[in-house]
Amino acid sequence: MKGWKKIAAMAMAIGMVASLAACGNTSSKQEGDDNGLKTVESGKLHMSTNAQFPPYEMTTDDGGFEGIDVEIAGAIADKLGYPVVLRPAYTLGGSGGGIAHDEEELVEILQNGLRLSRVGQVLVERCIAGWKEIEYEVMRDSKGNCITVCNMENIDPVGVHTGDSIVVAPSQTLGDKEYQMLRTSALNIISELNITGGCNVQYALNPDSFEYCVIEVNPRVSRSSALASKATGYPIAKVAAKIALGYTLDEIKNAITQKTYASFEPMLDYVVVKLPRLPFDKFISAKRTLTTQMKATGEVMSICNNFEGALMKAIRSLEQHVDSLMSYDFTGLTEDDLLEQLAIVDDMRMWKIAEAIRRGIDYDTIYNITKVDRWFIDKFAIIVEMENALKTGELTVDLLREAKRIEFPDNVIARLTGKSEREIHDMRHANGIVASYKIVDTCAAEFAAETPYYYSVYGSENEVEKTAGKK
Repeated sequence: MKGWKKIAAMAMAIGMVASLAACGNTSSKQEGDDNGLKTVESGKLHMSTNAQFPPYEMTTDDGGFEGIDVEIAGAIADKLGYPVVLRPAYTLGGSGGGIAHDEEELVEILQNGLRLSRVGQVLVERCIAGWKEIEYEVMRDSKGNCITVCNMENIDPVGVHTGDSIVVAPSQTLGDKEYQMLRTSALNIISELNITGGCNVQYALNPDSFEYCVIEVNPRVSRSSALASKATGYPIAKVAAKIALGYTLDEIKNAITQKTYASFEPMLDYVVVKLPRLPFDKFISAKRTLTTQMKATGEVMSICNNFEGALMKAIRSLEQHVDSLMSYDFTGLTEDDLLEQLAIVDDMRMWKIAEAIRRGIDYDTIYNITKVDRWFIDKFAIIVEMENALKTGELTVDLLREAKRIEFPDNVIARLTGKSEREIHDMRHANGIVASYKIVDTCAAEFAAETPYYYSVYGSENEVEKTAGKK
């Protein structure tokens, strides 16, 4: 437990620039000059901590953090510079935390965080809001065998709790170097902490460099584990339970293929999108802005063979009377008002980005305000372009086929083209534009699936095998 505390303290130190890599079995310490990096080596874990931001008066002899009062927190915030992130210890869903932009907000959030923390501890950290947020779900057994089950990317940048973020799996905007760097880091972390079972590692990645920080390490099956398990078909909870009983990954059979083992890393040949189910339709007076404190009361997950289709499926799965990126009306806003609204992170941010695209606001402007990656902005633009094509052009078979490929529902197509849903339905079936079903098999069709489950797509081969038995 003491070793865990020390590494947790290092991993959450103020202004950390983590560079986790395999190194020798040493326990040496090297120090650079005042403007350089201090390197700490602990077994196989190598971390570089920015010497500019030491953990002022926050560390104890055993590597943990002390409870800190308002005066000390204010001094640290002044040294780091506002905004700062406040993270209470031992609270779920980021309860009691937040981003403080000035001293008044610092006092308010800190006092509430100290009250909610079971041990009276709050971390005051350098704010890295705007960086990419990436998660890795990792499994390890008692013999040290490690795999990454899934990696996930938040469309929302750091600053929004991952439970309130729009999440896509696998990551869509990471280059191979970034992907492998974070994957290696996650495997090193779970090995150094000697965790057996499931582990979730969350990272913040600077979009302009290869600098990254470890946000947190959850050495347990978490809410993100459920998403990763559903997204990949890999039974994380079941495998973790068997590992607890003493099995190793190469002894646990994959229940879907019945041929491979749990040591075989899942492969995805589709895209998964998770949207948070935020309860503002019921709590109409609640503050709709999203920060590091989780507000979602549920989430929906969709699968498709393209990002646009997965997003459109997820939107209508929310059951909040929304079915497209036109469901909220921002046409009454001036362009200046819309730009101000883009800076507000709330449950309608996706629809505001779509409205900005309709207005012809360029990608760079939207990115600079929202920090949503340009790749995702371009995908929103593809959906908006389809709206315009359906609204202004003739509904040809090819246009209808493309609209269904990116999962425009019949009622939205009918509304945009001025036709009835029955007309759209009949036109689809007359031209063979019907849903087919693909397999979630954990191995991208490399092995036959014995107990798969399916997702629907348009414009692709049907992978369902008909059976002759009684239904």
